Amino acid sequence: MLRTVPVTNEQLSILHFLFGKNLERATRILDQRGVKRISGEPSGRFIFQVVGESRRKEEYLCFPEHYCGCYSFFYDIVNRGEQLCVM
Repeated sequence: MLRTVPVTNEQLSILHFLFGKNLERATRILDQRGVKRISGEPSGRFIFQVVGESRRKEEYLCFPEHYCGCYSFFYDIVNRGEQLCVM
């Protein structure tokens, strides 16, 4: 069972300062239930399947802290050195 923890306005403000427009896009994807965690047994390792915001609703596999298959990852993270990609 997934446990939710409320986020304070101060925390949201800090996150918005750090991530800007990407935070807004990420929260929209979360609100639309566009993220699924896929766990492997017995290793316990996991990846995320994320549905992008485009009209085509493309799905991407994301390996936490390492790689995402979306265009934003390549453009924002690899080329520009940003900290967060968002479909």
